[in-house]
Amino acid sequence: MYFAALLARTEDGWQASEPDLDNVETLADLSDLARAAGDEDETVLVFIEQEDAWFGVVRVDGEDDPRIYVSDAAAAARSSYGEILLTDEVLGRDPEDLDVLVDLDGTEDGDGDEEAVAGLSEDHVPAGPLGETDLLADLGMSRMELLALSGDGALTGEALGEIAEALGCGDVLEAVR
Repeated sequence: MYFAALLARTEDGWQASEPDLDNVETLADLSDLARAAGDEDETVLVFIEQEDAWFGVVRVDGEDDPRIYVSDAAAAARSSYGEILLTDEVLGRDPEDLDVLVDLDGTEDGDGDEEAVAGLSEDHVPAGPLGETDLLADLGMSRMELLALSGDGALTGEALGEIAEALGCGDVLEAVR
């Protein structure tokens, strides 16, 4: 079970909505959805959480590239929405290095050893937090505060609420929960 929210920072304060992620397949799709929730250069945050296993925050500022933070990359990698956030850039991968995952058995039709592909891809995803730890610093949450919500034993279900409180929009987030 997932929870997702869009938080748009406007002249009048934060506005929250619950997005429909059914048609979101890529980070570009998610970024477009976020941009549609705000006006031109406004900051829009996308909060995604899966059953207290992990949470992600995507920050979109106008047409700038999205900035991403994931509380537990290994847990997110096992999730369809988590996979959207775990781009090669976030993982520190060179896309050309991933060519080894294609056609592992040398066939042209791509019917490689699926267990080997799964093993290789999982080995490349570190456990724990990943991404831009300072993406919320100018909005009221320090890098250390964000990391503290991602540590072992942290209650992920409360993490998004704590982030929203630190940013001054806790009540707005609760309205869409």
